Amino acid sequence: MEITTSPTKRRVRHPFRRTVLAGAAVPTLIAGEFAMMAIVPVAIATVTTWRDPGLRKLRPWAAGLATLYTVPLLMWAVGPDRAPSLSKDMHPAIAVVVSLAGAVFAVRAYRLKQETLGD
Repeated sequence: MEITTSPTKRRVRHPFRRTVLAGAAVPTLIAGEFAMMAIVPVAIATVTTWRDPGLRKLRPWAAGLATLYTVPLLMWAVGPDRAPSLSKDMHPAIAVVVSLAGAVFAVRAYRLKQETLGD
């Protein structure tokens, strides 16, 4: 008796989708005054680009996004007179810069996906 097995389906990973959504979530959360929660998409974008070799071209952009987000977070955490939330403590110009960095990162991730996959 001969037993045949069907090939196993490999789980397809979508690092491009993750990075584009994470980059787009940063300006959305900051504009909605949920700046503290923006740490989650910033972390997802940074970790995904550093773990996936196909996203190597996005590493400087992810590092820039993480750095730009870390500056107001540290100023809020270390500052002598802290506001109850990061959104209230963040200067509007810094919020715009971090939001633009997230948007630029999302666009760069999307363009890299188009170049790589040919979509």
